Amino acid sequence: MSKVLEMMEKRNQAWDSARAFVDSHSDQDGFLSDEDARTYAEMEQKVRDYGVAIERLQRMEALDAELSQPVDTPIILRPSRQSMGEEKTGRASDAYRKAMLEGVRSNFRIVSNVLQEGVAEDGGYLVPAEWDRRLIDVLTEENIMRGLGTVIVTSGEHKVNIATNKPAALWVEEGGALTFGEAAFDQKTMDAHKLHVAIKITEELLYDNAYNLEGYMITQFGKAISNAEEDAFLNGDGEGKPTGLYHPTKGGQVMDTVATLKEDDMINLVYALKRPYRKNASFIINDKTIAVLRKLKDKNGQFMWQPSYQAGEPDRLLGYSVHTSAYAPENIISFGDYSYYNIGDRGTRSITQLRELFAGNGMIGYVAKERVDGCLLLPEAVQILKIGE
Repeated sequence: MSKVLEMMEKRNQAWDSARAFVDSHSDQDGFLSDEDARTYAEMEQKVRDYGVAIERLQRMEALDAELSQPVDTPIILRPSRQSMGEEKTGRASDAYRKAMLEGVRSNFRIVSNVLQEGVAEDGGYLVPAEWDRRLIDVLTEENIMRGLGTVIVTSGEHKVNIATNKPAALWVEEGGALTFGEAAFDQKTMDAHKLHVAIKITEELLYDNAYNLEGYMITQFGKAISNAEEDAFLNGDGEGKPTGLYHPTKGGQVMDTVATLKEDDMINLVYALKRPYRKNASFIINDKTIAVLRKLKDKNGQFMWQPSYQAGEPDRLLGYSVHTSAYAPENIISFGDYSYYNIGDRGTRSITQLRELFAGNGMIGYVAKERVDGCLLLPEAVQILKIGE
């Protein structure tokens, strides 16, 4: 048994013990004494600590797998033109990637002619295709909305047609007059809002060829952009940034507002979503809301929360996947098919060097930029429950 599975088993055992403790120490009204409540809080915290440890081990295993890949693969057959495949060109070529890394390390004092193939419109150089793919991988891994939504790579303004009124079928008598319905359409426009992140790197680190500068920049840029994207995809007001899932008029539909969360509210939330959307639906909640949801029971006394017993699989609530985000408001639970949230991505990122800003501190500044937009095409595809308002 792997270390991750062993930790998951311990977490599940700890959670079973916590549930059994609540069942055995609750009075007839379901309340715990102050001392028992403190004991339960410690048991619940242990379950959370296991969750943090599991995520850390999963990241470590992923890094181990990546670093264990062989650097060089021996050639056992004579290479031929047919087996070598087509030579990569442009931003995908090895020459462009090497020239970009050399430019970064030399503070762009050494700029190869090959980099002229990727000059961004607003200055700077477009990152190599390989970097861009890895950067997209970081964004997808860190940003839950990029994994749940529909990403559309665009080269300009993108318009989406939406049917707002569909014709209905009507019964007609033999020889009776036909009734024509009208199909109405709306249109949503996805633009491209600019997002940037800047980092500073010491000159010593920049010129140290032993350090994996490429990997460091991809990771730091990717995580920073990913966090800003996820916040905007959930809470953005549409002014210079994407329109978020929780926008009061352009986001999901508010199903209800309750003073305190009860088990019936979660059931009502699920069935407020129309049946066609439920087959691909899932929850998005804030991490702090999990503590409340874990204590909810159905009419049979069974906990509604179902922890995952398999690595990589999300926990479930009422049979549906649960995704957590630090940017989801604590007083909001959403349930829906998030594939109807479209992300318009211009598809390329650029890196610009800040030549003089930090020269006196022995630091070099770099700015990564991207252009992206997002909006929910069908508000009815996402139902929202508000708590405590």
